[in-house]
Parts: sequence; structure tokens; C-alpha cells
Amino acid sequence: MQGRIHSLESFGTVDGPGTRFVVFVQGCPMRCAYCHNPDTWAMTGGTMMEPEEIFEQYQRNKDFYKNGGITVTGGEPLMQVDFLIDLFTIAKQHNVHTCIDSSGIAFKPDNKPFIEKLDRLMKLTDLVMLDIKHIDPVKHKELTAQPNDGILAFASYLNDRHVDMWIRHVVVPGITDDEEYLYKLGYFIGQFSNLKALDVLPYHTMGESKYEKLGIPYKLAGVPAMEKSKIPEKKEAILNGIRRRREEKSM
Repeated sequence: MQGRIHSLESFGTVDGPGTRFVVFVQGCPMRCAYCHNPDTWAMTGGTMMEPEEIFEQYQRNKDFYKNGGITVTGGEPLMQVDFLIDLFTIAKQHNVHTCIDSSGIAFKPDNKPFIEKLDRLMKLTDLVMLDIKHIDPVKHKELTAQPNDGILAFASYLNDRHVDMWIRHVVVPGITDDEEYLYKLGYFIGQFSNLKALDVLPYHTMGESKYEKLGIPYKLAGVPAMEKSKIPEKKEAILNGIRRRREEKSM
């Protein structure tokens, strides 16, 4: 099973634990206003590659990945479940740590054939980094052009399957930085026993030039980058929600 690949990165340091070999897949149904990889949206394009070919490239520098592994990001990896199963099967045969960086948008709980494949994939997956864009369904659709019900259901699915989960949330001034919503996000993820980490990331404008080159209007033109100094207080709002949910569970 070939994968439609956008690009490969040999030494990723922000894509899971340790130094990692990062596979960027092509294709994503999300249209996040702050996406810095709009060139990965199209379901066509990219380069068709065999899992064996990709793992061979990982092997060339395997000594650098002793505390890391392979991360598949995108685009949206779960749009190519069959390819991921094949790639991760090879990886686990060599005891390589596997990670998926996903928005969760591909998760369809009523699609039985998809869930059966996903169950197989999760048995080969050590970690899922789930990027929750917005906890509010209306705000989420405004931000990404997609609903968030399946995304939130995916978080529950990962918990039920005992797959380790890191939550990522990008803080955009005036859009995803509202403390009420941040608290609600924390309250939601606080129910999960598989939650292992929380990454709160500041919005940046470095991807804006890509939109110009691609001739795509940049929806957040004029929105300033998030001040890094404000990230701790935004993260604290999420942590407060997590603590509250866990306190209620323990009562």
C-alpha cells in the first residue's frame, strides 16, 4: 500500500518524544485559518511512496532516533489508514516508537470498516498527538470549515483503546485565547486517563508567505502573532479545567 507523501524530515524535535523521523502526508479536509502548510491540503499531488522505502530512509540515521521514532503528520494521516498500518507494522517489527499527529477529522464512529482498520492501526501506535482547534462547535467550524463532534469522539475512542494521547492547542489572539473556552477544553480532556501531555502553542504568522505564493487568501491577515509570554496563563486556564474535572471524578 503506497502513501501519498508531501515531504520527509530527518530530524524532527517537536513531533513527539525525542528526535524523530517525520513523514508529512498529502491531503487534509480541514481548512484551518492559521494552517502553515496549505500546500498539504489537496488530496492529489505529493509523491507516491512505499512503506518500505520510507522505513529505509529512517534506517539511514536510526542511531539518532534511539530516544525517538517515527511520526506521521500532514496533512491528515488518518486519511491514509491502510498506508499507516503497513508503515507501522514494519516499524514495530523493528521496535520503533510510532506516533500520529492528527486533527482527528477523519474519525467516523459509524463507519464500521474504517473503525476496524483504525483498531488495527491503534495496536501499532504508541502515541497520538491530537490537535484540538476549538472546543466550541460553532467557533470550530468558523475556524476550520469542519465540525468538531468527530474530533472530540476520537479523543474518547483513544481513551477507550488505552492509546497514549498528547493534546495540542494553538492559541490565536481573539480567536482561541478566550479563557472560558480554554477552561472548557481542559474540563473536556480532564476526563481521560490516557492524557500524557498538553502542548499550548503560540500562533505565528510564518506561514502567511505560503498563501501569497499559492494565491490563497489568508483569513487571519492582520492578526498579530501570539505573545509567548502569555502562553503560561493560557495553559493555566486549560489546566484549571483539567483539575476540576479530575476533582469531580475523585469525589
